[in-house]
Amino acid sequence: MRKDDHLQYVRQECEASLKRLNIDAIDLYQLHVWDYPIEKVPAMVDLLESLVKDGKIRHYGWSTDSVEGARLFAQGKHCASIQHDLNVVLDAPEMLKVCEELNLASVNRSPLARGALSGKYAKGTTFPQNDVRNDEWSKDHFFAPTLNQLDAIREILTSNGRTLVQGALAWIWARSEKTIPIPGFKTVAQVDENAKAMQFGPLTAEQMKEIDSLLGR
Repeated sequence: MRKDDHLQYVRQECEASLKRLNIDAIDLYQLHVWDYPIEKVPAMVDLLESLVKDGKIRHYGWSTDSVEGARLFAQGKHCASIQHDLNVVLDAPEMLKVCEELNLASVNRSPLARGALSGKYAKGTTFPQNDVRNDEWSKDHFFAPTLNQLDAIREILTSNGRTLVQGALAWIWARSEKTIPIPGFKTVAQVDENAKAMQFGPLTAEQMKEIDSLLGR
């Protein structure tokens, strides 16, 4: 983790990415420093706009859960997306409101709550020491809330022959037309399962309301 300002490195890292990818321009260049200081956002946006002007990138976005920061970042002319946490248990109404108001793509990390929504894990599950899911934040933020509430919504998520994973993705697609979930995978079978979720489409409005009721939202 860098302790100095990321502004010093964005341009050279962008150029290094272009070289590695062997392309002329990156369609969507995302800042993956979720807690980047808000007071420095205008300077970062200016730098990203200069990369657009130079033809190195076409659009840019920020991976953050800061609603205030997202609004400020989106003042950039070529800002196209905000990447943020979103899943059926961990809703993000304020961030989705920003994306809808400002016509931004809502790129959704942790759409399966780091695997907790797959139904494969129990409350006592342990992970290898080097697994990101082993840290306390992951347990408190994703696993505990999800595993405590999954049984209440399991039947809705698995409606019409969906797997739990496919139901979780269906919820995201029904949540907002701006959403783009980015589920992780380790095997070809998981890729197939994720992709086949599109065959079922989003949950219905009635199912969405029932889930909100069951989860007390």
